[in-house]
Amino acid sequence: MSLQCISPVDGRVYAERSAASSAQIELALARARVAQRAWHQVPLGERGAIIERFCSEFERHGEQIASELSWQMGRPARFAASEVRGTLERARYMRQIAAVALADLDPEPKPGFRRFIRREPLGVVFSVAAWNYPYLIAVNSVVPALLAGNAVLLKHSAQTPLCAERFAECLTAAGLPPDVFQVLHLTHSDTERVIRDARVDFVAFTGSVAGGRAVQRVAAERFIGVGLELGGCDPVYVRHDADLKHAVENIVDGAYFNSGQSCCGLQRIYVHESIYERFTQDCIELIREYRLGDPLDPDTTLGPVVRTSAADTIRAQLRAAIDAGARPAFEEREFPRSKPGTPYLAPQLLIDAPPGSSVMREEIFGPVAGLMKVRGDDEAVAQMNDSAFGLTAAVWTRDEAAAVALGERVETGTWFMNRCDYLDPALAWVGVKDSGRGCTLSRVGYEHLTRPKSFHLRVST
Repeated sequence: MSLQCISPVDGRVYAERSAASSAQIELALARARVAQRAWHQVPLGERGAIIERFCSEFERHGEQIASELSWQMGRPARFAASEVRGTLERARYMRQIAAVALADLDPEPKPGFRRFIRREPLGVVFSVAAWNYPYLIAVNSVVPALLAGNAVLLKHSAQTPLCAERFAECLTAAGLPPDVFQVLHLTHSDTERVIRDARVDFVAFTGSVAGGRAVQRVAAERFIGVGLELGGCDPVYVRHDADLKHAVENIVDGAYFNSGQSCCGLQRIYVHESIYERFTQDCIELIREYRLGDPLDPDTTLGPVVRTSAADTIRAQLRAAIDAGARPAFEEREFPRSKPGTPYLAPQLLIDAPPGSSVMREEIFGPVAGLMKVRGDDEAVAQMNDSAFGLTAAVWTRDEAAAVALGERVETGTWFMNRCDYLDPALAWVGVKDSGRGCTLSRVGYEHLTRPKSFHLRVST
């Protein structure tokens, strides 16, 4: 079976790969199992040195990687290099903390005994990555899994197959032993087959809620761990004491960067009634400055969504929200490149969006956000929590104590004050409710890619 990457830039087949055969899948699993046993014995310092050389290789090929990214998923060229920088930041941080995160845990001394807990690798980690941030998503599991002594099989989206291959090329050039990291181009049914295989010990999946449920169902047949980073309909609250200019700039970028195709992109905007009108007008003026066009054009600031069918779905969600009473701030003709039947889609801000409308309830994976007026903190918290999702949430305020108090009440994996849409590798990346389970990044992320093994030794006195 052929897997095609149809470029949203011009609709042509940009890359095509054959799905792995049954024999290729079997060979990859067998080799990964053998390779992991040897890799586990490689000292952590040597593993870390390989990851640092990987980073150097990745950085050296950064211009090519960024260009391919624009072609595969449509991100404007002027922003594509940021993914290279972010990937390096996360990889290097996870290398930096590996020795501490993977160190033995020693309880208090006990006469006549030596006791410690060792973090051992799980074995073979199967990473299933999404297309919207193809390197940033994959690096979250790939690099710490390797550093922890696991072997990794990476299945990337058919939309971004070259990203998986660039990982493999850079790791090979860095001196990673053969078969410790392998790429598999897979169909959905073969992805399920790999999850069912007894040689796979952990699944790291990033994708839709429906995809996460499918992975969970299959994995539940076995006693293995699963990490799920799923969807979002992330809320923000602009408090009465916010720095309005800063809030507008941050929130517009957080909602429309990457054409809104981000799990942690902002979608629900709650604004205190005292500044609602000013905030709304300033947002409209700033969004109007976006230039929708060919992502290879250096002047383009808003690219297409990933495919025409995605644009069609987003348009249907927009119509549903408008039918429910939301008021669109823009007409599509204000952005001439936006046309039905193409992946080019104008940004939209839906004003006075009703709480039950699609923009305030569903994940709209596109350049769309909804605005709602609130009377104060309690109403904002109630509206923010009224969602099936819980990946990130944010508040804009000058009052740090109030921000912390609000964050303690909001059901979310990450709580921001005066910023948004960012993964700090020193902090745990985690979702609640339908946004997922498990954790990546930070020291805590290593706990999900290892298993504790207790040593209880009676010693001679």
